[in-house]
Amino acid sequence: MIDVIIAGGGPTGMMLASELRLHDVRVLVLEKEAEPVRYVRALGLHVRSIEVMDQRGLLERFLVHGNRHPLGGYFAGITKPAPERLDTTHPYVLGIPQTTTDRLLAEHAIGLGAEIRRGCELAGLSQDEHGVTAELADGTQLRSRYLVGCDGGRSTVRKLLGVGFPGEPAKTEWLLGEMEVAEDPATVAAVVAEVRKTHRGFGVGPFGGAYRVVVPAEKVAEDRTVPPTLEEFRQRLRVFAGTDFGVHSPRWLSRFGDATRLAERYRAGRVLLAGDAAHVHPPLGGQGLNLGIQDAFNLGWKLAAEVGGWAPEGLLDSYETERHPVAADVLNNTRAQSELISLEPGPRAVRRLLAELMDFEEVNRYLIEKIVGIGVRYDFGEGHELLGRRMRDVGLKQGRLYERMHAGRGLLLDQTGRLSVAGWADRVDHVVDGSEELDVPAALLRPDGHVAWVGDDQRDLLSRLPKWFGVAS
Repeated sequence: MIDVIIAGGGPTGMMLASELRLHDVRVLVLEKEAEPVRYVRALGLHVRSIEVMDQRGLLERFLVHGNRHPLGGYFAGITKPAPERLDTTHPYVLGIPQTTTDRLLAEHAIGLGAEIRRGCELAGLSQDEHGVTAELADGTQLRSRYLVGCDGGRSTVRKLLGVGFPGEPAKTEWLLGEMEVAEDPATVAAVVAEVRKTHRGFGVGPFGGAYRVVVPAEKVAEDRTVPPTLEEFRQRLRVFAGTDFGVHSPRWLSRFGDATRLAERYRAGRVLLAGDAAHVHPPLGGQGLNLGIQDAFNLGWKLAAEVGGWAPEGLLDSYETERHPVAADVLNNTRAQSELISLEPGPRAVRRLLAELMDFEEVNRYLIEKIVGIGVRYDFGEGHELLGRRMRDVGLKQGRLYERMHAGRGLLLDQTGRLSVAGWADRVDHVVDGSEELDVPAALLRPDGHVAWVGDDQRDLLSRLPKWFGVAS
């Protein structure tokens, strides 16, 4: 029997597969596409996702293929400089095409021993108290202990489970594609700059040797799986820019909308949902891919603990408890951003007011931390201000904190030298070291880097370890 089947081989699925393989969980990824997709939807990684890659020793691979861009202008396109002393050692956005992100994560998962089957489409599933039976489109049946749907906004897994997906349907649609442009580059740039003064959802710019074009569609298509034609692009470009820039030779053409939906639950028995299968929202702020990667980062170690038999009661359910509110918050801020890019007088007045408020550093900081994912704090109860927050990378006397987290285990950072994780050493690394950047005696970190305990009392520590790491061995 397979331990975990993952339906969907995008960034969420591959990140989850990698996290599970760190704990020797047998993983099979089913991807319905026979070949990796060529089109580029997401264009970068936000701070928290960059930290995730650093925590697993992957960041250097990504930096080679990406470009660092300063933070700012990510909330409804309102341009403000990043606040000083942002709580991260990675205060930038990494510009990197999703196709590259997909490839790097797939290579990582395969390198760790995950099995990936392309051209395999899930068609049915059933479950009992011992496992899940997955039926493929060709009639093949597979058996696993758990199954996770990472199969996108039109998730087959979610539909087969009958999990509700309430929210709002798309009201606006955009055409997106890559193509050649006959017009002079300087002219293109000048026209686009003028159009974007009033239409933030419009763009034509060089990308990967061609031009990436995004333009509002005339209406929401009845079937968004049918790609637009090049003539549709030409017509809509002429409406907004007065010219079609001589676009020709498309590489790929697609469409996307601003539907906003959130799954009613993330778990049904032995089947779970992650990424776009659990939530969809407008692409404002570039949060979608990042949200899915961070879902996988939260779920991976918990599901591995369940498979490994050491998960404390309620650990797997904490995935939904923690991540559902995070997604709800993203949906909320993208709804707000959608209003702020409207050309109507009321939303434009609110936009001007918010732009003034963002001159206050704390307002600017709050919004940027929300977009880049470092403002998340899980509810672990009352306690130290670090409790429930992810800990940024800090310098130690011997290296860096994130260098010690590559194996995906818990970590006790002990500046006292008096504490012990005896009984949990197979799940928690004990690092006796000091940091001038950390003003607490010791901190217990979960495998996803969130702070589970702060203090210096051994008895208090022993009361917290079982909550996240099960009984002592």
